[in-house]
Amino acid sequence: MITKLPKLVITDIDGVWTDGGMYYDQTGNEWKKFNTSDSAGVLFCHAFSIPVAIITGEDTEIVDRRAKKLKIEYLFQGVTDKLKVAQRLCKDMGITLGEVAYIGDDLGDMELLQAVCWSAAPANAPEYVKSLVEYVTAKKGGEGAFREFVEWLLDGHDPVSRIFGKAITT
Repeated sequence: MITKLPKLVITDIDGVWTDGGMYYDQTGNEWKKFNTSDSAGVLFCHAFSIPVAIITGEDTEIVDRRAKKLKIEYLFQGVTDKLKVAQRLCKDMGITLGEVAYIGDDLGDMELLQAVCWSAAPANAPEYVKSLVEYVTAKKGGEGAFREFVEWLLDGHDPVSRIFGKAITT
């Protein structure tokens, strides 16, 4: 069980919240499929007053809309150096990378995964990424990996009762 909670949770999008595929219709419009299970991960973070940041290499209106809908506090798109952006965000927030959790899945995530306190990768990330992280989700990217990561971070802190005011038992 993690006793000290992160002060910021950062996530990649493609390959974490999505399956990493790029889908286009006949007219060239881009589509992404998000798993709504990951929305609960954001809700859990908000229940503990933990801000969420998206740092992604892509730059799409789809991700902007998703972030706004979920009231994600920080969105950085079109990023080539995720570590540098995370360092700047931490400085602005008055925290360190030692107080941050991050989930990413590929080459562009490796530096940041190694710099944070809590790191994770989805089950279908390459082995060279999974070998760097503290936690590998059982779920693949696009299948609820972000939510699983947040549940791991909050294990023992009962986010459901924090949200609904009572524990839910089965």
